[in-house]
Amino acid sequence: MKAVVVKKAGGPERLVYQDVPTPKVKPGWSLVRVKGFGINHSEIFTRKGLSPTVKFPRILGIECVGEVFKTTDPDKLPVGQKVISIMGEMGRAFDGSYAEYVLLPNSQIYPVTTNLPWKVLATVPETYYTAYGSLLNLKLTKDDLVLVRGASSGVGVAFLKLAKTCYPEIEVDGTTRNKDKIAKMKEFGFDEIIID
Repeated sequence: MKAVVVKKAGGPERLVYQDVPTPKVKPGWSLVRVKGFGINHSEIFTRKGLSPTVKFPRILGIECVGEVFKTTDPDKLPVGQKVISIMGEMGRAFDGSYAEYVLLPNSQIYPVTTNLPWKVLATVPETYYTAYGSLLNLKLTKDDLVLVRGASSGVGVAFLKLAKTCYPEIEVDGTTRNKDKIAKMKEFGFDEIIID
């Protein structure tokens, strides 16, 4: 299979697109054909050598969307099932999603039913997981007023959508440094925009 391998920490030139063996399925793990993935700041830190527990060479990638290709859990994860996976040491303790296939623990493969195109679905896992974690930690009520810093970011917009879905009456204001983003942020549903 093709994969992007980092053999030694450094700049983007350390990302090498090459042939590597396709991972072999082992008990409790299944092979996913990767259809898309996001690129996250943590992967950039890892590539630069700023994640001391990560050993090189390594295929980075802490999230992906795809289809089950080979399975050890045909009831929960049948071949062809659309799935997402995030974190759980993917791309850190074991090879990640910057590849045609990724071998993942069954416990971190989540079946999904969706008609979203792969490139759209690939924008969801880590972004919405981060926003959802923030939403839970805040323990919001419908009467709260929320200020989202950096609200024009993917996580900021995801947080807004989740908060407004859970609490339609809640006021969610957002900050941006760019005046050109105000109209789009209003369109997304922020109640008030503050230039930061």
